Amino acid sequence: MEIWRSPQEVPSELGGAIVTIGNFDGCHLGHQQVIRRAREVADQLGGLPVVAVTFDPHPMAVLRPEHAPVMLTTLEERAALLGEAGVDHVLVIPFDREVAGWSPAEFVDRIVVDALSARAVVVGANFRFGNRAAGDVATLRELGAERGFAAEGVALDGGPQVWSSTYIRTCLAAGDVAGAAEALGRPVAVRGIVVLGDQRGRELGFPTANLVVGNDGGVPADGVYAGWLRRLDTEETFPAAISVGTNPTFEGVKDRRVESYVLDRTDLELYGVEVEVTFVDHLRGMLRFDGLESLIVAMNDDVARAREILSA
Repeated sequence: MEIWRSPQEVPSELGGAIVTIGNFDGCHLGHQQVIRRAREVADQLGGLPVVAVTFDPHPMAVLRPEHAPVMLTTLEERAALLGEAGVDHVLVIPFDREVAGWSPAEFVDRIVVDALSARAVVVGANFRFGNRAAGDVATLRELGAERGFAAEGVALDGGPQVWSSTYIRTCLAAGDVAGAAEALGRPVAVRGIVVLGDQRGRELGFPTANLVVGNDGGVPADGVYAGWLRRLDTEETFPAAISVGTNPTFEGVKDRRVESYVLDRTDLELYGVEVEVTFVDHLRGMLRFDGLESLIVAMNDDVARAREILSA
C-alpha cells in the first residue's frame, strides 16, 4: 500500500480508481462498511484500486481549533487500519485554509478527477465536502454525472447509536471500553515502549509495566480496567489489571500513564520492550486513597475482579 502525502505524489500511471473520502479516525465499523462497498464496486469494474482520501490535520483543527477532537489514531495508524479494511492506497490532503475554501466542484476537479481519475466515489450517507460543507452526496452525484464517475452514499450502521468517531470518543471518555470496542470492531488498545516508573507498584507487590500516554485520544478515561498485555517481540500474552491516570494517591506524579500489572507475575523484565495493552472491561474509576493499607486492599480487589472477568 502506498501513502501519498499530496495530490502531486499520485503516480500518473494510476489509470483510474474507486475513491472513498473521509477523516476515517479510528477506522470504525461504519468506515469499514463504506470501504467494503468501495471494494465491491472496484471488483465489479475490473479490479480497480481503492484509494482512501483523508485529511491531515483534521479540518476542525484548522477551522475551529477550540472544537477540534482529540484524534483516536495517528495518521500512520489510520493508514494501517485502512489497509487492513481493504484500501489499496491512501491519499493524504494537507488541510489548510486554502483547501477549506475550495468549492465542492473545485474539490472534485482537483482531487477526484485530476489526481485520481476516479471511476466511482463511495462515501458515507452523511458525507459533506467543500467550502462551508456545501456539498453532499447529491452534489457528488451531480458532479459525477458531468465528469464521468458514479457516486453513492452508504447508509451508516450501528446499534441504537450510529457508529461514529464521536460516539467512540464518548465511550472512551466514560471508560466504556466494551462499547468503544463494539463500534470499532476490535478491542481498544494502546502500544508503546515500557519505561521505568516510580517502582511503587513493585514495592507494594504489584510490579507494573508503564507506558506514558499523555492525552492520546485512543486511551480510555482514568480508572482501572481488566485487560491483556502482549509482548510484541515474543507475542506472549498475559492477563492484566490496568491503571490509567496519574495515580492521585501519590504526590508528584504528573505524567498520564497506562500501568499494567500482569496477574500473579513478579518475574517479568519488560523495560524497553514494546507492548500492546488491550482493554476488556472497566473495573472502577480513579480514586485517591488515604493510605497504603486501603490502596492495597483495593488493588487486591481489582486483581480478583480482573481475574474473574478475563477467565470468563
